[in-house]
Amino acid sequence: MRILYGVHGYSRGHATRAAAVLSELVQKYEVMILAGQDAFDLLKNEFEIERIESLRFYYGEDSRISSIQTIQKNFPLVTDLLLHGSRSRELDAKIRAFAPRVAISDAEPWTHRAAHRLDIPRVSFDHFGIMVHCDVPFARGDRTKSFFDRLIYKFLMGQPERVLVSSFYDAPALRDGTKIIGPLLRKEVRNISAPARGEHMLVYLNNGHHQLTEELKASFRSLDMPIKLYGCRRTGTEATLEFCPPAGRAFLEDLASAKAVISTAGNQLVGEALFFGRPLLVIPEGTVEQRMNAAAVERLGVGEVGTFEALDGARLRSFLRNLPRYETNAKRCSTDGRDEALELLNMWIEELGKRKRSPKASLYPVRA
Repeated sequence: MRILYGVHGYSRGHATRAAAVLSELVQKYEVMILAGQDAFDLLKNEFEIERIESLRFYYGEDSRISSIQTIQKNFPLVTDLLLHGSRSRELDAKIRAFAPRVAISDAEPWTHRAAHRLDIPRVSFDHFGIMVHCDVPFARGDRTKSFFDRLIYKFLMGQPERVLVSSFYDAPALRDGTKIIGPLLRKEVRNISAPARGEHMLVYLNNGHHQLTEELKASFRSLDMPIKLYGCRRTGTEATLEFCPPAGRAFLEDLASAKAVISTAGNQLVGEALFFGRPLLVIPEGTVEQRMNAAAVERLGVGEVGTFEALDGARLRSFLRNLPRYETNAKRCSTDGRDEALELLNMWIEELGKRKRSPKASLYPVRA
C-alpha cells in the first residue's frame, strides 16, 4: 500500500518524531515523504524525501519572535496554500501520480490540504494537536491568547479522520478517534545505553544565533563547568563553552550524559531528556504551546521555567542546587510511545486504506 507522510519543516522536533516511525513504515509500505527545511535536512540522509516549502517563525533584533516579520515572510506561502497557487498545484500533481491510499501529517499543512482535495483519508500525528483535540490546562490568559493559534491550526489542517498526539504529559481526548501517547523516540535514542551522569550542561537553542546573547554567554561561563551549546550555527570553543555542530549522534550522547539540560520548551526534546532522566530548565519561546509545555515541566517536578532575560549566574546556580529532586522525578517520567504509535498507525492505515472514495475520486486514479 502507498502512503503519504508530510513533516513540518520548522525545528527538529517534527523530524525526530517522524524518524521514529518512518524507519518501520518504509519497510512495510511504499512511502512518499514530504518535508520542509529543517526536517528535510535532518531526514534526507536516511530516507528518500521530497523537499517542500515550510512556514516558520522569524526573529527581530531583540531575539524575540517578530509577529510582523513572521506574517510578512510567510504571506506568499500562506497565499499559495490557501488559494491553491502554483506550488500547491504542482504538489497535487506529484501526489496524484503517486496515488497514496492514506496520508499522515506531522503539522504539515500542504500535506493536509492536498490530501483533503484529493480525497485521501488523513491521520494527524503531531504535538500541537493536544491544544485542539485534547482538554489541556492553560495558564491564565493563554486559553484566550491561543484562540488564534488553534483557529489557524484547525483552518490549515482541517478535520482529519484520525488524530494521534505525542506528548510527554497526558490530557484527555475531546473526541473519538483521538489517541494520546508518550514522546516518540528514534532508534538512535533507544540504542544509547544510559551512561553515567557527566559534568557538562547541554544547552539547545532553537535559534541560537538570535537567542545566545553576550550576557547569556557570560552567565554560562560564570558556572565554571563545561557547557555544550547546540543550535548556534558555529563550532569551536570559547572558554568553558563548546559550540557543537548540528544535532546527530554526538548530540544524543551529550544529552544522555548531561548533568542537566537547558533548552527551549519543545515537546520532543523535553521527552528525550526525560527518557534519559535529565533535569530541565526550559525557556519557552513566545508561543502558547511552549508555555504550556513549560508549565508541564514544573507540574511534573522535572525542572524549572526561565526566561532569557533573567538567566543570570545566580539563577543558573539556583537551578543546579535543585538537580537531585528534579533528576529523581525525571526518571519516573521516562516514557517511549513509539511502539504504541506504530501499532495505531498500522491499524489506521489498514482501516482507512480500505475506505471507498467519493465520486470526485474518479479524477484520482489509484494504481495497485
